[in-house]
Amino acid sequence: MANGFIVVNEKDWEKSSPEQKEWMIFNTLQNLSERLAKLERQFAYKTALNFFGSVVGGAVTILVLALCRIKAF
Repeated sequence: MANGFIVVNEKDWEKSSPEQKEWMIFNTLQNLSERLAKLERQFAYKTALNFFGSVVGGAVTILVLALCRIKAF
């Protein structure tokens, strides 16, 4: 296994029994499924952080403009 994926060269694949090949494929698909689920969770987390960061940044901008008495609106 390298980088989380099952890496098999041609000779090992040819020598493997059908059951071993099925397990290799099954384990690879499970690994891909777990990685995809993790990426989806990270996307939701990062989207939420971007939203709240924008809200805080907007509030700070309005506060600074109000404190400096700059009429931007």
